[in-house]
Amino acid sequence: MPLLVNLLCFIALCYLLYRLRSRGWPLSRQILAGLVAGGLYGLALQFAWPGHTQLLTDTLQWTGIVASGYVSLLRMIIMPLVLVMMVAAVLKMRAVADLGKIGGAVVGLLIATTMIAAVVGILVTSAFGLSADSITQGAREFASAEALAQRYETVAGLGLPDMLVRFVPANVFYDLTEARPTSIIAVVIFGILFGIAALQVARTDPQRGAQIEGFVDTTRLIVMRLVHIVMALTPYGILALIGGVVARSDAADIVNLLAFIAASYLAIGIMFAIHALLLGVHGVGLRHYFRSVWPVLAFAFTSRSSAASIPLNVETQVEKLRVATPIANLSATLGATIGQNGCAGIYPAMLAVMIAPSMGIDPLAWDFMAGLVGVIAISSFGVAGVGGGATFAALIVLPAMGFPVTVAAVLISIEPLIDMARTALNVNGAMTAGVVTQRWLGASVARD
Repeated sequence: MPLLVNLLCFIALCYLLYRLRSRGWPLSRQILAGLVAGGLYGLALQFAWPGHTQLLTDTLQWTGIVASGYVSLLRMIIMPLVLVMMVAAVLKMRAVADLGKIGGAVVGLLIATTMIAAVVGILVTSAFGLSADSITQGAREFASAEALAQRYETVAGLGLPDMLVRFVPANVFYDLTEARPTSIIAVVIFGILFGIAALQVARTDPQRGAQIEGFVDTTRLIVMRLVHIVMALTPYGILALIGGVVARSDAADIVNLLAFIAASYLAIGIMFAIHALLLGVHGVGLRHYFRSVWPVLAFAFTSRSSAASIPLNVETQVEKLRVATPIANLSATLGATIGQNGCAGIYPAMLAVMIAPSMGIDPLAWDFMAGLVGVIAISSFGVAGVGGGATFAALIVLPAMGFPVTVAAVLISIEPLIDMARTALNVNGAMTAGVVTQRWLGASVARD
């Protein structure tokens, strides 16, 4: 009976969101309503059934059908979207040189903002006086540390050349299944090469070129319509996702590591402000920008997946921010795997600064800061090569600095709470790179 009550409440909230949609609410407001409703639902589960772990587990298994199903639908359209949009983008550019300009600008912005994020993480952690010794380590954390050490062994032997080689597709059909951590970049590379080959065919045979362009454009329209269908389910997916996160949160873990959580969110907030400053300097209206992108950020926050955010990211850049399709595709896809400001920038920098005093190192020494920022810039390419995520970024950066990786295990209990904001920052960094690149290149790149 309690399980039935919980599920009926969830169904009632879904119906409420449906009614809001039928009344003509825009998607952004529907997403906000889903976010608030999910948070309240998760809190209600915690307070209504304290100590009933099995009941909460059973409830979240059923609501997880909506959450997991929605994320799976998004992941379903990622690879077709990336492939078709990249081929279409190359056909529209007409010149490979334009592709080089766009890629260079986007990657440069992603790496530069990641380096800035690392500096912000260093300064905020030092200001809070956080150290690895101040974190209580219990049996659960030590067990996590052992598991983390085993995961580290799988990435310890990878150098930057090895990681870059993994970007190259050996079997594009294998990568279209998203079987590798670098599958997205591999599909991007294949799409670019396929588009270049199509351009060459069009130059030698204009009639076939017109047929190719018509086919690709029709396929692009179908894929974008599929994106719109899946996006309509976003409020329900967010309701289930955020409800599960809140219901599973452990108040004791949050209180125990409250200082680290506060420092993390402050650093993330500062980076959002730096993104806003970068946009403002380039003449972007901040009110319009954040009103346009916040549904994307809300989804990234709840799903904790930069890759799953790609369809909504591309659609928002193209339709609301007036970014050219080639730029939007490159910034969204590369930003999901390279130069992640939150996961590859702030997080490993914070951990390194927390460990440094115990190693007899001044974390504010210029040589240490310069070395750490340089390692983070390089490793931000490698995060995608070893599976992605802040934990893997730490597994690359900390050993490179000669530091132990066990401190990352201590923070695993609160990882979801911080990772939500980090993912939103990653996605915002990708969109910022796209908008700024559009301002740099302007009319030299066709919008459609």
